[in-house]
Amino acid sequence: MITCTSLSNELAEPLAATAATATTWLLIEQSGPWGAKALTESHLDTELGRALDRACEGTGVRIALIRRPGRHADDRPAVRHQVVLAHTVPGRGWIRRAELATPAELLELDFAALGAGEHGGFGEPHHGGPLALVCTNGRRDRCCALLGRPLAAELATAGHSEVWEVTHLGGHRFSPTMLVLPYGYAYGRLTEAGAKSVLAATAAGLTEPTHSRGRSCWDRPGQASEHAVRELTGDQHAESLTVDQEPLAEGGWTCTVRHTDGRAWRVEVAATRAEPARPESCGKAPGNPVRMDVRSVSAL
Repeated sequence: MITCTSLSNELAEPLAATAATATTWLLIEQSGPWGAKALTESHLDTELGRALDRACEGTGVRIALIRRPGRHADDRPAVRHQVVLAHTVPGRGWIRRAELATPAELLELDFAALGAGEHGGFGEPHHGGPLALVCTNGRRDRCCALLGRPLAAELATAGHSEVWEVTHLGGHRFSPTMLVLPYGYAYGRLTEAGAKSVLAATAAGLTEPTHSRGRSCWDRPGQASEHAVRELTGDQHAESLTVDQEPLAEGGWTCTVRHTDGRAWRVEVAATRAEPARPESCGKAPGNPVRMDVRSVSAL
C-alpha cells in the first residue's frame, strides 16, 4: 500500500521548514476518540471547540487536543482536563499547567497576550523535563495512527519523558511526527531510537537537526534560515539563535539569524513548488506543496 509517508520518503522530501507555526501552544486534555477536526469532533463540546478556535485566530496561539497514550474508549470521559500552555520564543519561553473542571474556563484568557508571551499568571509553572507530543489522529490521516500511536506507546513505556498523543501537528507525510516542549521544535520521520535521541537532546538544552522540521515560533522562511545556520555552524543549542525575516520586493525573504555570542548571518530564502506532484495526506489529490529553498547564507 502506497501511503503519503512512503511516497514522501521515496521522494526524499526535505523535512526542514515544514513545522506548524505558533508562538504559543494551548493543549487541552480530551479523552476518547477524535475526528478529523478534533476541536469540533470529539467529546469536547462542539460550540466550545468553535469558540476556542475563533479565539486563537490571528493571535499566534495554536490549539490542539491531547490524551494519554493507550486505548481511547467512548465510555471514559475526562472528569477534569489537564491544560498545557507553552510559549516557545527563544529566551522568553515558559510552560504553564493547570487542571480544569471544564475547558470553557479558557475562554476567559487573553489570547493576544498569550501569543505575545504573557501568560497572565495562568496555572503553575512546569518544572519537569521535556514534554513529547506525538501526532496520532488517524481520522485526520491514517499514517499518524499507524506510525504515531506505536511510537507514543513506546516512549511512554520507556519513561524518558512525559508523553501525550496530540491531534494535529501538520505534515502527515512526515509521520511519525512529534512536537517537543519547552522549545517548540517539531520532528518527523522518527524511529524509536531517533525519538529517544531527540528527547535526550531536549533535556540537555539541545536540538536534534537530523529529524528537525523547524522551531514552531518562526514562520517557514525563518525555520529554513535557522536550520541552514545550524547546518553551517554545527550549533545545536536550542536557545542560541533568533531570527528576523523581511519579504523581498522581487519575492522570497531575507532573514537575519543572530547568535547569542554576537555572530549573525543573512540568509536568502525562496518559496518553490515541489515536483513531482504528491498527496500531502493519504486520500488527498496529488499537489505540489510549497517548500522553502535556501539560496545563500552569508556572515554579517
